[in-house]
Amino acid sequence: MDRSLQRFSFAEGHIQRAPLARGMGWGLIGGLAGTLVMDILLMGALLAVGLPVSFCFSMVGDTLVRFFWLLGMHLAGGIPTGMLAHYLIGPLVGMLFGAALTLFPARRVDTIKKCILVAILYVEILSQPLLAMAPLLLKMDQLTVRLWFGGSLIMHLILAVILGSIVGYGLRLSPLSQRRTQ
Repeated sequence: MDRSLQRFSFAEGHIQRAPLARGMGWGLIGGLAGTLVMDILLMGALLAVGLPVSFCFSMVGDTLVRFFWLLGMHLAGGIPTGMLAHYLIGPLVGMLFGAALTLFPARRVDTIKKCILVAILYVEILSQPLLAMAPLLLKMDQLTVRLWFGGSLIMHLILAVILGSIVGYGLRLSPLSQRRTQ
């Protein structure tokens, strides 16, 4: 039974186009969850290699301090600034992702698997300018730059998989296995 009301379709129990606020809400949850899981795994990896668990937060904070210093603004840096940046940017990126999925109907993202793939592309591409600031502003050596980008690629991949899974679930996208049987 297909009952349509304006932009919303309730065919087969799935909402084909979710309202903007719903997409942003699930994006916020996905971005926050992805950031938390990414940071927990990152802290474990840093601890395993003998680095302080706050190393990444310190680098992010110091990069922001240097960036704002170039703009003529003085900011306290270090770990608190890095943590604040991480937990503002992650959920914000998630909200923008959720909003984009609900605003563009021609997206052809109709399964959770496609949502995860789109989230991976979105997060990895969007994070590159932010990640490039650290080696440029902190004058890292070549080995550190490689470790920075390699580690960031893996960590942001984790964030993207969680973000795509949560937003896909929240927007009631069907798993690929269900689509084949319908």
